[in-house]
Amino acid sequence: MSQETGYIRLISHGIKPSVQRIAIIDYLIENKTHPTVDMIFNDLYPKIPTLSRTTVYNTLKLLAEQGAILMLTIDDKNSRYDADITPHAHFRCNKCGCIKDMAIKDYFPFDDNAKKIEITEIQLYCKGYCEQCLRNIDNKKTEIN
Repeated sequence: MSQETGYIRLISHGIKPSVQRIAIIDYLIENKTHPTVDMIFNDLYPKIPTLSRTTVYNTLKLLAEQGAILMLTIDDKNSRYDADITPHAHFRCNKCGCIKDMAIKDYFPFDDNAKKIEITEIQLYCKGYCEQCLRNIDNKKTEIN
């Protein structure tokens, strides 16, 4: 992704900029951790004491509805948010819960029905164990043997 600013992203998606909206979208562009509402609120509140969780939630909802960000439902407990709106997949570790971007090498083959519809979004989620957790599991197995 280029060095796009939150202000430009808001304008390009028809969203009226405000201090809170710019701060939230800038946060997502800078932090590629796929944060939750609470994570964003907790990180931004010290800098913007007038910010509320409701404002963060409503802003994220608006951004997702306008296509400025992705809302991920890969986490069973919380929605996560991603500023990268280019086609890609997501991986969630079953052990530590980290969420990482994964490149999609080839687009999915669609049948003839795809010619009759307009696809506006594809979400591909993979779940398993991240490299760090696999290393920890292997180390524990080695210690036992």
